[in-house]
Amino acid sequence: MFRIIVAAAAMLTPVAAVAQVEQCNVPSTIPRPRPDLPSDSQPKRVLPIDGYTLAITWSPQYCDGKSGERDAFQCGNRNARFGFTLHGLWPDGVGKDWPQYCRATSILPRATIARNLCVTPSAQLIQHEWAKHGTCMRANGQPISPNAYFNRSRAMYGKLRFPDMAELAQRGTMTAGAFASAFAAANKGLRADMMRVTATREGWLDEVWLCLDRRFRNARCPTHQGGLKPADSLRIRPQ
Repeated sequence: MFRIIVAAAAMLTPVAAVAQVEQCNVPSTIPRPRPDLPSDSQPKRVLPIDGYTLAITWSPQYCDGKSGERDAFQCGNRNARFGFTLHGLWPDGVGKDWPQYCRATSILPRATIARNLCVTPSAQLIQHEWAKHGTCMRANGQPISPNAYFNRSRAMYGKLRFPDMAELAQRGTMTAGAFASAFAAANKGLRADMMRVTATREGWLDEVWLCLDRRFRNARCPTHQGGLKPADSLRIRPQ
C-alpha cells in the first residue's frame, strides 16, 4: 500500500496553510481508468502554446455535489479530508482556443496514477488530464512523458500556499475579489488579477485558475478566460 503523510502546516501558520490533506493512503486496488479520447464536441486541436493555467478544485464543494456522492476515495475517506486538490495543468493557446488531445495515448501505468492520487484523487481525472492537456506539452521541442507532465504540475501545486479557508468560510458571503486578494496574499508574487475564481450557479466556490506565462511564471489572466467578476458574491463551503 502506498502511503503519503502531509504535515498539518495549517496548525503552525494561521495565515498561509501548506497542507491540503493531513494523511492520504492510496488504496492497494486502484480503478483502471477508461480511455479518454477526442470527440465531436472535444476535438483534437494542435495549436501553439502561449501560456498555461494551473487549476485547483475546492474539494468540499465537489463532494457536496452528485459527482462527489460516487467518489468514495475523495469524499468518503475517513483518513483524508481534502481541501484544494489539483485539477490539472492546462496549456493555453494564443487566442480563445487552446490545444487539446494532441496525440494518441494509452492508459497510464498504475504507478503513475498512484503517485498522483493524493493530489488529484481520481484515476479517471488523472487519465483525462494527461490525454487532453499533457499530450500537448513539449520540452526542448520534444513531447514530454506522462511522468514529466505530472511531476511539473504536482511540484507547482506543492508550492502553493493557501489562506485560512475555515476563517473565510465563516465569513459567509464575500466578494470574489476579496477571496482572490486573500489567496494572493498567501503567495509571494501573486496578484488577484493573476487568477480566475469560478463558482457554482448558487455562488459557492468551485475552482481557482492560476494564470501562467510560457515560462510557467505567474501572469495576468487574459480577459476572455472567464470566471467571476471581482464584485460578484461568493460563499465557501467549509472543509
